[in-house]
Amino acid sequence: MQLDAVVLDVDGTLVDSVYLHVAAWVAAFDDVGVAVPAYSIHRAIGMGGDRLVAEVAGDAVERAVGDDVRARHAHHFDQGFSHVKPVDGAAELMALLRQRGVSVTVASSGEREQTDRLLDLVEDSDAIQERVSGSDADRSKPAPDLIDEALERAQGSRALCVGDAVWDVVSAGKAGVPCVGVLTGGISAAELLEAGALAVVATPRELVERFDEIQEKALQQLG
Repeated sequence: MQLDAVVLDVDGTLVDSVYLHVAAWVAAFDDVGVAVPAYSIHRAIGMGGDRLVAEVAGDAVERAVGDDVRARHAHHFDQGFSHVKPVDGAAELMALLRQRGVSVTVASSGEREQTDRLLDLVEDSDAIQERVSGSDADRSKPAPDLIDEALERAQGSRALCVGDAVWDVVSAGKAGVPCVGVLTGGISAAELLEAGALAVVATPRELVERFDEIQEKALQQLG
């Protein structure tokens, strides 16, 4: 028996974009005269943009300028896009999942166009059969909706999620799916494990190296 589906996050998991997102959000808030510290924003990355403004700046800011801040974030992120690179082992993970015959889906809180641009940077990303983005679900992470949609499209009964943020782990847990945390988003192993991660790896390359071990743990958890 083996896993038949893997659901992957994108930002911070397959591409090194988390800190660019942080800088883009800081700049977007600055544009509208709202000071939000970078460390607060970093801890919210992985949460959907529809939730992030209220999470880090409060409901009043969301009501007043939420849509403007999101548009400005997209602008600033696009300006720095050329600096985004795949994380170590992303291509090797794609190749392994293809070799194993696993159904591969990405579930990202980001918008579809941005997700597609990021995945174009990852070698062998054509191994991904389905792409679920923020507009494909009513609620973004940490709600389970994106994971649920990804699983429905994958049509797999033995799935594993991979993500770099606490929100990825929490959303996977709500969907009843074990999740491996990766450290490439800058969140500590202790926090990912406390959120419920099945295991934590430094990079996707380490996941490739430990895939059989982690697969066995995931299957045991799934029962």
